[in-house]
Amino acid sequence: MNDLTHTFTVDATPQAAYEAIIDVRSWWGATNIVGATDQLGADWFYLVPDLHYSKQHTAELVPGERVVWEFTDGHLGFIADKGEWIGTTARFDIAADDGRTRVTFTHEGLAAGDQCFDVCHDAWRHYITDSLRQRILTGHGTMRTREEDLAAVGQHAGARQ
Repeated sequence: MNDLTHTFTVDATPQAAYEAIIDVRSWWGATNIVGATDQLGADWFYLVPDLHYSKQHTAELVPGERVVWEFTDGHLGFIADKGEWIGTTARFDIAADDGRTRVTFTHEGLAAGDQCFDVCHDAWRHYITDSLRQRILTGHGTMRTREEDLAAVGQHAGARQ
């Protein structure tokens, strides 16, 4: 199984990348998140009504090195297996790379054969390589609106049915 992965390199310190990652509201959804995203052992929620709900448990926080979330509950309204993310893990590995910082995001347990892979690959690509990267560089992410999320789902309608 090949897990979904996105990587980028940025002119920032590993600690700056770490601090941006745990400030999830600033790059994944300021109004879509409930709960503490920067505390080890905390549970928090992400919601786009009628589209996506997920409950994350922050399982690992290593400043400047790694962030791990376990998806403990969820509902993906755009595929048949609504709970496809349950039991998967999001891992951010942060490393110094020749004066820059490399961030590797891996959604462990989400593979190319899964129903949501195409939509999720595109969504994570946006949130990781665009929004999180911009958050690290400028202090502000580039979140998508609900309408943009729905349009992205529509682009892949039928692709995995």
